[in-house]
Amino acid sequence: MKLQDIFLFSFKTVTSYPTRSFLIILAMALGVAAVVVLTALGDGARRFVIHRFSSIGTNLIIVLPGRAETAGSFPGASMGQTSRDLTLEDARWLGQLHQVRRYAPLNVGTAELAAVGRLRDVTILGSTADLFPIRHMELAQGSFLAHGSQYSAQIILGAELAEEFFPEGNAIGQRVRLADRRFIVSGVLARQGETMGFNSDEIVIIPIDHAQALLDTTSLFRILVEVRNRNDISSAKQAIRELMIQRHDGEEDVTIITQDAVLATFDRIFRALTLGVAGIAAISLAVAGILIMNVMLVAVSQRTDEIGLLKAIGAPGSDIRRLFLTEAAWLSLTGAIFGFMLGHAGSLLIRLAYPQLPAWPPVWASLASIVIALVTGILAGLLPAARAARLDPVKALSGQ
Repeated sequence: MKLQDIFLFSFKTVTSYPTRSFLIILAMALGVAAVVVLTALGDGARRFVIHRFSSIGTNLIIVLPGRAETAGSFPGASMGQTSRDLTLEDARWLGQLHQVRRYAPLNVGTAELAAVGRLRDVTILGSTADLFPIRHMELAQGSFLAHGSQYSAQIILGAELAEEFFPEGNAIGQRVRLADRRFIVSGVLARQGETMGFNSDEIVIIPIDHAQALLDTTSLFRILVEVRNRNDISSAKQAIRELMIQRHDGEEDVTIITQDAVLATFDRIFRALTLGVAGIAAISLAVAGILIMNVMLVAVSQRTDEIGLLKAIGAPGSDIRRLFLTEAAWLSLTGAIFGFMLGHAGSLLIRLAYPQLPAWPPVWASLASIVIALVTGILAGLLPAARAARLDPVKALSGQ
């Protein structure tokens, strides 16, 4: 039997049983679509997080109190439990390193903000004017904290807070009360959403000295350091470590994190999650393959007359085997194509519903799902094809 005849004959067989073929194609299509959609979600989440962290600067080094190795937990959680806290004097010494372009000490806390008869609890960031270029923050109104303004009672409001307290847009120059202290609004942040665990639309920024007095602390939450050149990150990290050891009586009690290390960690985590969900979704392809095998085994018992007639007119067992394998390939390939289209349509809906999430299916996932579906279908057709090829033509024609 010619190859063309095998393709045509198997295709007619598939179309002769529309209900059976539709169910097999649907099962395979859902499996492929699940792989495409879930990998699009996983890879989209990875790119979203990487972009958010990249947007806050690539030459960034973060200095935290406490060592992750000795504390046994994330260093930020050990705040207040370390042998020595980070101080403003530490930050000023770091600023004198030749690799450092600018630095921003940071304090974080909460307090009650009150103005024009309204009040609510807000997150406070205490820092200097260099926080804005380091974190790539933008203003919608007013001006940043001016250099040398650490002693003046200026405050910058997040966009949502400004709208809530001053809906008429006249926040600049207004007086507000933060806890028991009064400040003058000097600026309003542009909307930026959430970065590094803070919703910048709902924070207030005040000078570092006022923050430490208001929060009654002399220690820092962390120090953000921006190096002059990306190539200086390694030497700057080593210089910061040596300086902090020298200032802390020979004890290495700080953790230094580079932006690249943070990005690499998130990249590894999200790639592992994407592969994990793709593997779980691929199980549905195996289930679809088992369905193909079951249906085709039943088909062999129902089509014994047809198989017997083919053998009676001289078709060898190899042709019968190829017919059933080609039939399985038609079913799995059609299901994979429909699943590919369904998965990309689902990814498009996700992107329309969540425009910020770049839920594009990875090319490797789309190709792999089609190949796996095709291989699974052919493997599932091996047993029915072998059983059909072994049938005795006389017994098959007699319906035995």
